[in-house]
Amino acid sequence: MKVIISGGGTGGHIFPAVAIANELRRRHPSAEILFVGANGRMEMTRVPEAGYRIVGLDVTGLQRRLTPQNLMFPVRVIRSVRKAGKLLEEFQPDAVVGVGGYASAPVLLAATSRGIPSLIQEQNSYAGLVNKLLARRVDRICVAYEGMEKFFPADKLVLTGNPVRAEIASGNRAEALAFFGLDASRPVLLVVGGSLGARTLNEATVAALPRLQQGGVQLLWQTGKTYYPQAAPAAAPYEADGLHALEFIQRMDLAYAAADVVVSRAGALSVSELCLTGKPSILVPSPNVAEDHQTKNAMALVQRNAALLVTDTQAAARLYDEALALLHQPERRQQLATNALALARPAATNTIVDELEKLMQPNFNS
Repeated sequence: MKVIISGGGTGGHIFPAVAIANELRRRHPSAEILFVGANGRMEMTRVPEAGYRIVGLDVTGLQRRLTPQNLMFPVRVIRSVRKAGKLLEEFQPDAVVGVGGYASAPVLLAATSRGIPSLIQEQNSYAGLVNKLLARRVDRICVAYEGMEKFFPADKLVLTGNPVRAEIASGNRAEALAFFGLDASRPVLLVVGGSLGARTLNEATVAALPRLQQGGVQLLWQTGKTYYPQAAPAAAPYEADGLHALEFIQRMDLAYAAADVVVSRAGALSVSELCLTGKPSILVPSPNVAEDHQTKNAMALVQRNAALLVTDTQAAARLYDEALALLHQPERRQQLATNALALARPAATNTIVDELEKLMQPNFNS
């Protein structure tokens, strides 16, 4: 069996792709899996770290203003489609999976023009541009939310939930506390702004460091690469008190296991992970996304009393009031955790790989 998985750009695309690859490899240990990403994007680092080979395409997205990069966009697309076509001819995949992001477009265009079975996975409640453009060409569309017929052909849709790495919910708290050097007798707050970081969360966290120290709270704070140079020196004086600024947290299974409360953006993958791990959370949706889809993601939990919501504009004034209050309300935390767990779709990855196997030749349907 040979499968190409394409896409990336953010952890919200990359980690579902890795989850799909891991399940394929579990079922078919001899399967060959090749990732295709965009040169210069984080998948070119994260995918090899997960143990898979990746090839990069020189493809970028359209900017919102006239730039030299936009003028080169058609040329880059044509070159990328040609390179993708050559990859397909060399690798001879039995199926191609697209998870969103720039690199999935040329690969799926090349695959569908050659009649190779194809599947796309849409993580969000508001469909991404690439997936919307490809929807009529592909064979199957796996989605995480109901009501996606407004974006995609209804006869191709399968409601699966988002694929989350199986190990994300398997962390052991004692191991997690030891791994991060935390004190078991003091509460732990985990702050994650997505794989690329979030300015609002980082600024609010810098301002809250003295309060967290005074309150005896320990902090695991994923800043993102862009913000780490400012965050690290701000947190340095508090390291001895268990307040840690980290550019990227590789062991998110242990970070979730350690956390009593999570503050997070409301990207689709983050929401799915919070449900699967059953963590009480305060969601701060990013305002810089298409159709405000992170607020829609967050409200799916908030309306079921499975998370709290603080808007981006409220974060500076309210976020750490809410976080500190929740850390001292064990019954409230338990209620949020129970309701979040009830919304989890732990079989999402299995269901997606089931659909992928259905598309492939009968001798692979084992």
